[in-house]
Amino acid sequence: MSFLNNNPVNGVRQTMVQQRGQLHTSQPDWVAEEVPVALVYNGISHVVMMASPKDFEAFALGFSLSEGIIRTPQDIYGMDVVPACNGVEVQIELSSRCFMALKERRRSMAGRTGCGVCGVEQITDVVRPLEPLPFTQTFDLQNLDQALRQLRSVQQIGDLTGCTHAAAWIDPQGELLGGCEDIGRHVALDKLLGIRAKQPWTQGAVLVSSRASYEMVQKAAMCGVEILFAVSAATTLAIDVAEKCNLTLVGFSKPGRGTVFTHPQRLR
Repeated sequence: MSFLNNNPVNGVRQTMVQQRGQLHTSQPDWVAEEVPVALVYNGISHVVMMASPKDFEAFALGFSLSEGIIRTPQDIYGMDVVPACNGVEVQIELSSRCFMALKERRRSMAGRTGCGVCGVEQITDVVRPLEPLPFTQTFDLQNLDQALRQLRSVQQIGDLTGCTHAAAWIDPQGELLGGCEDIGRHVALDKLLGIRAKQPWTQGAVLVSSRASYEMVQKAAMCGVEILFAVSAATTLAIDVAEKCNLTLVGFSKPGRGTVFTHPQRLR
């Protein structure tokens, strides 16, 4: 196996492969990169995730918000992205209040992109209490198809490799205002939530290319998202969490269809 370095976009490399039926002929193909990313808060490493090598600061901010480590971006005083051990460290300076709270509940969550709970020490830590969401958002389902057509526009790596998930913010008219891709669906969502925290995106919904597991619902709700559209299915725990925290959850979001699992009153 040999890798070439003429990357058309950040996050892919080219390698020589053989295709079924043509095993004696090599041809170039694009492969998605993944790197370990450590989030280090005030000098203490808190989590290591596998991620696509871009949008590190957005990921760190979104993860910090969706995990309840901070309440607002202003709780982070500084952030540096530095190379480390064949990967990347995002060194984050937290406020003293947030850092003290983090130390009280710090745990290792290495590999979270796989199952979402690796390293959690107690079952009671899996689903955290969520404040009930308000009912301030509405969405006309006729506009969902337009958003779905635009979702591929944020997947440059995915177009080349077929290897990424996407998360996007869509306004009530179905316009895609911004989005992120990553090899991990949780990471893609965290990156989007980090970007959204610094944008004036108040009206709208999140659209993800993956299934809606409970962590996706929990992360969205922690950041005040009221409506979550997932291209694939939803799990029972995701539905339970969405019901309890007042999040509108729609699965199987495809052109002309969608399965509304919870709180349909926000939808038209």
